Amino acid sequence: MDAIIGDAPVRLSLFLLVLGAMALGEVVAPRRALALSRWRRWPANLAIVAIGAALLRLALPVTAVSTAAFAAEHGWGLLNGGMPLPAWAAVALSVIVLDLAIYIQHVVFHAVPVLWRLHRMHHADLDVDATTGARFHPLELLLSAVVKVAVVAALGAPAAGVVLFELLLAASSTFNHANIALPGPVDRILRWLLVTPDMHRVHHSIEPAETRSNFGFALSWWDRLGGTYLAQPAAGHASMTLGIRSFRDSKDLGLGPLLVQPLRAEQGSDSPADRPATVTPSGDPPRPLVR
Repeated sequence: MDAIIGDAPVRLSLFLLVLGAMALGEVVAPRRALALSRWRRWPANLAIVAIGAALLRLALPVTAVSTAAFAAEHGWGLLNGGMPLPAWAAVALSVIVLDLAIYIQHVVFHAVPVLWRLHRMHHADLDVDATTGARFHPLELLLSAVVKVAVVAALGAPAAGVVLFELLLAASSTFNHANIALPGPVDRILRWLLVTPDMHRVHHSIEPAETRSNFGFALSWWDRLGGTYLAQPAAGHASMTLGIRSFRDSKDLGLGPLLVQPLRAEQGSDSPADRPATVTPSGDPPRPLVR
């Protein structure tokens, strides 16, 4: 079990590798001009990542991978008893189910006001780049980890499938938030399977009807199946405004303001769950979230 649990160094190594590659791509072929310099945003974004990782290690005694190993030893979960599958099929199914769980969780964090208060820190970034993909409030990361542990235990996901999913999630979140310009044909082909930067950037629009779209992180299927897919932003990628209407001042960019942001009031009703959908020139809006 100890050998299996040691996926954290592998995840960190992959994250740093993909982050470096995407950061280089953002310099060589940027999709948008930055509103702020990296020196204004990156220190706080990366500090949030470090604090979140430390909180998970201190506050949660188990991980999704250790839960998978424990469930296998004790016969817990669907795949360890009621529905045994070949090893390759169990791994593939685990990755798909866990990705679906993250999609549903993402929708719920937008729909429930108290959860949106945690999640909005991710959306308050005034630029979207590779570091945004890891900029989540530490308490949101803790809740997300609890959800993953519960799904893994209920499914009886094999440890190999959980490790593969964790690696996919870390890489895809960094990739699909990157400020890189993919050739149009490449983007159109990739997004039939994976969430691309142009696809996910729509989700970070300041326009509520666009924010209520493209919730997926790795697999793009769920947005198409769930009616939350939107191909393009109305203003176009180069001209669209990113972020939310609250917390756009320079004083909101530091580490301290980001950590206490869930306690601060918004200007009006900034939650996507509280704003009516409007039709945009890019197509029909996604279905409103159910509260």
